[in-house]
Amino acid sequence: MNRALFPVVLALLAASSARAQESPAALASAELPSLVAMYKRLHASPELSTREAKTSAFVAKELAAAGYRVAYPFGDYRIPGRTAYGVVAVMKNGAGPTVLLRADMDALPVEEKTGLPYASAVRAKDLSGETVPVMHACGHDLHTTTLIGAARVLAKLKERWKGTLVLVAQPAEEFGDGAKAMLDGGLYAKFPKPDFLFALHDTPEQPAGQIGYKPGYALASIDTLELLVKGKGGHGAWPQNAKDPIVLAAQIVLALQTVVSREVPALEAAVLTVGSIHGGTRANLIPNEVRLQITLRTFKEELRTKLLAAIQRVANGQAASAGLPESMYPVLSRTEEPTPSTYNDPALMKRLLPVFASQIGAENVQETDAHMGGEDFSRYSLDHAIPSAMFWIGAVDPKTFAQAKETGAPLPPLHSSLFAPAPEAALRVSVPAMTAAALELLAGKR
Repeated sequence: MNRALFPVVLALLAASSARAQESPAALASAELPSLVAMYKRLHASPELSTREAKTSAFVAKELAAAGYRVAYPFGDYRIPGRTAYGVVAVMKNGAGPTVLLRADMDALPVEEKTGLPYASAVRAKDLSGETVPVMHACGHDLHTTTLIGAARVLAKLKERWKGTLVLVAQPAEEFGDGAKAMLDGGLYAKFPKPDFLFALHDTPEQPAGQIGYKPGYALASIDTLELLVKGKGGHGAWPQNAKDPIVLAAQIVLALQTVVSREVPALEAAVLTVGSIHGGTRANLIPNEVRLQITLRTFKEELRTKLLAAIQRVANGQAASAGLPESMYPVLSRTEEPTPSTYNDPALMKRLLPVFASQIGAENVQETDAHMGGEDFSRYSLDHAIPSAMFWIGAVDPKTFAQAKETGAPLPPLHSSLFAPAPEAALRVSVPAMTAAALELLAGKR
């Protein structure tokens, strides 16, 4: 080697060594201004589930610029003509574990009313062709920004980890079929199968600066169902000549309320909600059918199976009491792909908690309750075969949170038109948290 190059090489080695000693928080802090600007850009330009073309291209470009090998659009909905706009980025760094970090990209058909200078004014066509407002009302813009920020920092810290990083920016989480599309597209066949899975989700139930965790079952499974209640139509003035499905549907709705209260053990959790009833056209016409739309939430698979059977049993019983023949019993069907419950591997959580405590202080790492909301991140674990963990990241400005707690005023929940994370404060924790978790899992220990 030319001796004149020695000082240059030594300087590069020294810079690399110094960077390797920097904390994830320090490196994330250096990225913060550009990440906040990125968050605001994503927030102002949301895209609906299955329509994330521009977001996907943006994320792919950012991850490629950070040094990752990127594939997009990726995934398969198994629906002709529908593109899955997933992004998969991989960085291999020698022998070691494979860790998958996941974020979601899609937004909701909600009209934003936050009044923020970067609020969304986007309107777009949904899958039915209807033009609707669009908003990041669940924080997926924060999740995506966090993933990119962690990707940047981890690329700069390659001296501190060995193994393979797989980063997934997922579409259509709000539909519950984005993770399935990624897996059906061959995620674990075309890219390294992970040894560990990790994700973060923002929450309005904690202030920015805190991390929440729940070992074991943390989020419920989701079954979205339709019950077709059959009858015999007729004139409203002569109901004795008809079999009224509206009365029968009302009886079924009331009877279903006893399923959870009388068939679920008191220390287990389940929700069965009839959220929609459609039937009839005029006051004096008895229709031939009524449709009920139902959501069922559970944690354990055995309870889920039991309650699905109970819904059909109760509906059949009410139909029989109304004098309908078995051929006219109600028909239960799915209207969406079911989402499995989210189970946080207790050993993995126990391993990561000290990592987060070292970043933000043990007092800011809080155990939370399980929620009956759902998340399709659960699919990546293949029925809990791969250890996975999803943590909560506080999203509310700490002063706003403290004031709400003092006055008892409710804070806007996820999916609200008023939901407005404090991006800088949240990213100051979420990026180093995701980075530190990956560093711990890529340290070679199992």
